[in-house]
Amino acid sequence: MANTERPLRVLIAKVGLDGHDRGAKVIATSLRDEGMEVIYTGLRQTPEMVVAAALQEDVDAIGISILSGAHMTVFPKIIELMKKNNMHDVLLTGGGIIPEEDMKILENLGVGKLFPPGTVSKEIADYIRSWTLQHRSF
Repeated sequence: MANTERPLRVLIAKVGLDGHDRGAKVIATSLRDEGMEVIYTGLRQTPEMVVAAALQEDVDAIGISILSGAHMTVFPKIIELMKKNNMHDVLLTGGGIIPEEDMKILENLGVGKLFPPGTVSKEIADYIRSWTLQHRSF
């Protein structure tokens, strides 16, 4: 757990028509096992719904699971909405089927580290903790 009085809060979402949520559920469970409080929004969310839920839940991080190929639309839209809502100290991360070249472009837009399938869950939890300690003030 980070140096906070409460557990880190992470919102996990599936955006768009992508109906494969096993990976998102596995990550949600493993982050809970790591002591984080996880809000799973379920399938077929819009970027607007994700950011609204993140604001309402006062999360430290947003994790997007994406396998549909829409990552170059979804992540920039979420980043845009986060900036409009002054969420500069909230991590946007995620994973799924995302080519390395696209990961670099998204990183330049402000998206955090993106994780390919098969990434060890502890690596994701450690990254969220580390980023949060560096960027959030509690």
